[in-house]
Amino acid sequence: MAVSFSRVGVLAAVVAATAFLAAGCGSSKSSSGTVTPEDWANNVCSAITTWTDSVRKTGNDLRAGNNVSKASLNSAVDDFQSSTQQLADDLKGLGRPNTSAGKQAQASVEKLSGEIQTDADTIKSEVKGASGVAGLQKALANVGVTLTQMGEQVTNTFGELGNLDAKGELESAFKKADKCSSLVKQSS
Repeated sequence: MAVSFSRVGVLAAVVAATAFLAAGCGSSKSSSGTVTPEDWANNVCSAITTWTDSVRKTGNDLRAGNNVSKASLNSAVDDFQSSTQQLADDLKGLGRPNTSAGKQAQASVEKLSGEIQTDADTIKSEVKGASGVAGLQKALANVGVTLTQMGEQVTNTFGELGNLDAKGELESAFKKADKCSSLVKQSS
């Protein structure tokens, strides 16, 4: 059964959540497991940007149609879960920045990785388990809540990262990193 977009307006939360995520801030590590703070920040921001672009595209693809079917929603959720798995893998693979708080930063990002993967699994379960228009509407409302939660998790993690070390090495690295310029608000 096709559902009109007016009935699934909660999907706009996907796009809204990506904008919310951009308020916070991907993915290689050296053989020693550490990278320069700026390279680490670039990798983080690259992963977040790739993920938000993918989520935004999925949301836009859904909004472009006149009707959304359960099959198209399931496909979108599969795309979202795949993108989120890639983000989780990228975050886990970062290693740690070569700063006094490098281990703490690595632990924070790995914790975020687990949280977002759990959230993506929740979203998939909500949509896949929905039946009928009312069930789908309820599922989409719950998806919106979970997306907001994901945005808060990302924002909180990056707030923590900026406050981990007294020297401000990570905060400075995020401000200097090229790939973070569109994600990090520059303080004047």
